[in-house]
Amino acid sequence: MYRQPAQIQVCVQCVHDNTLPGISFDSAGVCSYCSFYDQMDRFYPLGEAGRQAVFSRMALIKKAGRGRKYDAIVGISGGRDSSYLLHMAVKEWDLRVLAVHFNDGFDNPVAGENMLKMCRMLNVPLKTITSDWREAKDLKITFLKASTPDLNQGTDVGIASSLFGAAEAEDVKCILFGQSFRTEGIKPLLWTYFDGDYLRAVQKKLGSVTLRKWKPEDPGFNLGLKELFYYNVIRGIRVFAPFYHLNYVRTDTDELLMKEYGWVNPGAHYYDDLYWALINLVHRKKFNIDLRKNSYSFLVRSGQMSRETALKRLSAVYEIEDPKVIDLCIKRLGLTHKEFEGFMEIPPRTFLEYPNSYRWMRLLKYPIKWLTQTGRLPASVYFKYFQTGI
Repeated sequence: MYRQPAQIQVCVQCVHDNTLPGISFDSAGVCSYCSFYDQMDRFYPLGEAGRQAVFSRMALIKKAGRGRKYDAIVGISGGRDSSYLLHMAVKEWDLRVLAVHFNDGFDNPVAGENMLKMCRMLNVPLKTITSDWREAKDLKITFLKASTPDLNQGTDVGIASSLFGAAEAEDVKCILFGQSFRTEGIKPLLWTYFDGDYLRAVQKKLGSVTLRKWKPEDPGFNLGLKELFYYNVIRGIRVFAPFYHLNYVRTDTDELLMKEYGWVNPGAHYYDDLYWALINLVHRKKFNIDLRKNSYSFLVRSGQMSRETALKRLSAVYEIEDPKVIDLCIKRLGLTHKEFEGFMEIPPRTFLEYPNSYRWMRLLKYPIKWLTQTGRLPASVYFKYFQTGI
């Protein structure tokens, strides 16, 4: 599953290659992910159509916010994407927002300063949700034991559940999500699977700590299909990714944030969370995974990076793989280097080898497609879960 192919084939349009599970190439050498990009690009057109889509959605958000303290929740980390989203929400869309930050013990201090500074300058209240350290720490060790690439499962589920929990507690009907497929790409399901039911199952099997039970306003690390049904269907909380509709350019964003707020780049993409230094090491050495291929490929397709630059960067180890930060992460988990190396020696596995909700999601394929077509879910969800191949 994670073995190096005998011969590497690289897409002629982007930098995806045949190390990605399920990838295919047409007779011209163009990869299937380029087809996903083209479909997404048509589904989310830029220019006036994109601006009108955002304008219409903001009108609905403001209507839903009448009589409530806030119009929307904005998840914030201090990185580029969430910082720019906060700026746009307040300065351009005139929303009354609550900034929500999830901290599981590995925040980059630079990103933390960015976050505090922006909230203060924009006069936006900040709600920081600090996870139970015993749970957060044990989840990271559990997924090292599980030996799957989903090493950030606890943080990803924790962030999402904290946003929904804050929306429930504050009676907010919209969560703004600072992601753009044109800069993030679409990652293979076998590389980055998200499933709260899977998290609970793996923790129950391999973990040392029992997770707290779910409460609507304090969900902890609980966000499976039942909880998502409650938040989305019963409570009517919607998630919207406005950057899908806008020409979101990273270099322009950096310039604006630095000028307006004194924002400082945390160092690299994902590096608002220091644990990504360790994740990147494990991905590279154990699974032959380089997530930069996904983001760089779509940056190339969107004209924000040259293909030559992307290939050159991919030829070197990602700069976030800092030995000092990796050492800090291992120590923070309470592990010795010998114990960590023991986890590295466990044979690679995938989420399919543990209980999960994927089969139920497969049954919901067409309802999920409808949810993406009606704007209730980003279309990337459908492509990721049903078209990236397994």
